Amino acid sequence: MKETEYRNENVRHSVMLDIDKCKGCTNCIKRCPTEAIRVRNGHAQIENKLCIDCGECIRTCPYKAKKATYDKFDDFADYKYKIALPAPALYGQFEELTDMDYLLTALIEYGFDEVFEVARAAEIASDYTRRFLEENTDFPRPVISSACPVIARLIAIRYPLLRDQVLPVLAPIEIAARLARKEALEKHPELSDEDICVLFISPCPAKISYVRSPLGIGKSAVDGALSISDLYFKLRSKINAIKEPYVNSKSGIIGVSWASTGGEAKALFNDKYLAADGIENVIKVLDEIDNGNIRNVDFVELNACSGGCVGGVLNIENPYIAKARLQTLRRYLPVSMNRDKLGSEKYDWEEEIAYEHAGGLASDRKEAMQKMRDIEAIWSSLPQIDCGSCGAPSCRALAEDIVKGSARMENCVIVMKNRLAQFCRKHSEIDPDELGFSDTLGETAPDKEN
Repeated sequence: MKETEYRNENVRHSVMLDIDKCKGCTNCIKRCPTEAIRVRNGHAQIENKLCIDCGECIRTCPYKAKKATYDKFDDFADYKYKIALPAPALYGQFEELTDMDYLLTALIEYGFDEVFEVARAAEIASDYTRRFLEENTDFPRPVISSACPVIARLIAIRYPLLRDQVLPVLAPIEIAARLARKEALEKHPELSDEDICVLFISPCPAKISYVRSPLGIGKSAVDGALSISDLYFKLRSKINAIKEPYVNSKSGIIGVSWASTGGEAKALFNDKYLAADGIENVIKVLDEIDNGNIRNVDFVELNACSGGCVGGVLNIENPYIAKARLQTLRRYLPVSMNRDKLGSEKYDWEEEIAYEHAGGLASDRKEAMQKMRDIEAIWSSLPQIDCGSCGAPSCRALAEDIVKGSARMENCVIVMKNRLAQFCRKHSEIDPDELGFSDTLGETAPDKEN
């Protein structure tokens, strides 16, 4: 089995392609929000500089040729003390779960020494964000949440002018890791920081990539990222065997609600918010913000997955069922059990989001302008139906590929069909209509060699 893991100089991606399983079906190229995928030589190819690890290709591929790489629990066997960071979405995966304490106890039974709920850190992040918005009235509005790594990387690639509007506050996963380490060292003075291993249990590949290449900081306090789907059945058997849980949850409604769309925004107690999920809807909202069409909104929460984190591709359960289960679990919880302790800690970003330049047409402005004109000319000669049969997501993308030298006009099946029809009329007595080569879309421009 030939597998390819994609990475660039800035990001270590978790999305991986199994070339042997890929049939070159083009389903993935139509769903990729950054047009990072092409189908060439019979299989998909991912442009690593454009990949944002959203998982849409994993969700779309009917042959399971795309999947996320993640760590295994056994990889960290040498650490003396292992801390689990369960994502709030994990609670919604278990049908029989009526008390979160059972799941937390199951994690200890599985082999972890301690559990620190990311939902606890989410409540602290909400408290911290509320104060940030109150104290920084001059920060450009609307403020865009940075909790979903996909959104931050999408902005870095496609919306560089919106980088100044991204909330410069650490994600709950990072806050949880720092607090978990601090608590472990206070409870066990015999341990050193090197003895402690903090492992996040992730619902999506984007958060796994975050652990490897964090946003806003140089190095994450999280040592590794496990998959919810990988642990699900192991934890379920542990839960069923527990008679009485001995680990108590320390999170409330606010923290658990972060697992689904609107949970983060509602926790700010500010009605001037907008919450959207699903990558297509996210792009529409960002387009509107970029064009200055969204006003009188203080905060925008965007989730790449439909339903929020419960919709991540590394989950087991249907996101809407998981969301319903979370509503049941929250019924008897307090509103919140965690506060920021009046600014005793700092959770600000240490560095800004950098513009992730995916590679222009040319370094020379004059040359780049000429190539843009070439792209327009080639695009105007293409059928402009964006069928994807050429292996590019759109006719304009194919035109750009032709100018860059990575594709030819013959990649377009309609262009090729028309040329065959012209050849038959010129050099053969065979009627091209009999071969199915009728020229229905008119003449095409001559090929542009690069």
